[in-house]
Amino acid sequence: MAAEGEAAFEPRSRRPKASPRATPAQTVELVLRLRKQLTEQGLDAGADTIGWHLEHHHRTVLSRATIHRILTRAGAVTPAPGKRPRSSYLRFAADQPNECWQSDFTHYQLDVAGHAAVREVEIISWLDDHSRYALHVTAHHRITGPIVTTSFRDTVARYGIPASTLTDNGMVYTTRLSGGKGGRNGLETELRKLNIVQKNSRPNHPTTCGKIERFQQTLKKWLRAQPVQPATIAELQRLLDVFVDEYNHRRPHRSLPHRATPATAYTARPKATPSTDRTGEVHHRVRTDRVDQTGVITLRVNGRLHHIGIGRTHARTHVLILAQDLHIRVIDAATGELLRELTLDPTKDYQPTGRPPGPIPKRNR
Repeated sequence: MAAEGEAAFEPRSRRPKASPRATPAQTVELVLRLRKQLTEQGLDAGADTIGWHLEHHHRTVLSRATIHRILTRAGAVTPAPGKRPRSSYLRFAADQPNECWQSDFTHYQLDVAGHAAVREVEIISWLDDHSRYALHVTAHHRITGPIVTTSFRDTVARYGIPASTLTDNGMVYTTRLSGGKGGRNGLETELRKLNIVQKNSRPNHPTTCGKIERFQQTLKKWLRAQPVQPATIAELQRLLDVFVDEYNHRRPHRSLPHRATPATAYTARPKATPSTDRTGEVHHRVRTDRVDQTGVITLRVNGRLHHIGIGRTHARTHVLILAQDLHIRVIDAATGELLRELTLDPTKDYQPTGRPPGPIPKRNR
């Protein structure tokens, strides 16, 4: 007390002078370095992902809580108290690869000639619901129905036929909300031909397709982090190919057991296949139309518009079109007279009447 004076009466800290169980300084530095590297690369840099990299690439095992504590002390974590707890979400996933494929498309801005001017393009993706494996990711000027159908066929050729698909209600995926005026589009026709169950989310419920939505968020975050932004679709496609390879084979996925990569999860189980025979279904449609002045009506089949000749004699006549797949009947809406019956040729735009040109002679009417 004589040596310390009045300070001897002050309360002393009970903190130990040494903490042999504390995380070594070099490990703390490694955690922060991984956080910085992953963030700069546009990849997930959460505690789970950092722990996976420590274990698989640095032979170091730290608990998620320890990594989170290190990040918090270093000021590398932004508190987000407004987020819903993960336990409040109802989660679902297919039991097998190819049991369900999700698809959607998103927008991205090209850096045109390094100027402020940009050009928007669209990226379509097909994702396996069970494994989150990115099956197909391509860039286009604009996503159309034929592009969706082609991308699906290419994916099937590479990975096999899925049991079902899940998309939103965009017209390139389904015409079910269009009132039936356009019939089945190209994708719907392809799915029915292969006995694939088509599922669509309810309007204004994007969480139903949450896996593909989250994938697109991860993709765009990675793209924006690249030091050189693409100026052409070809350059963007090269970046997309790099990302897909990284995402499928080297990036741990937090939603998969043991933080496995999507490629590991996709190849671990046997693939599902279509199991419901739907070949006997017939697609019935009833449409109202008016014969134009050239004697023609139009009908969309498999996403393609076809012109059906009725004859100039019936120009401006209101008609009912009864369609059963490719079997078409055209009836006068006022009299009930059958004006034409045919089996539509889907390879031809115009379906001729087979009669000589010109008005029908009165004796043959």
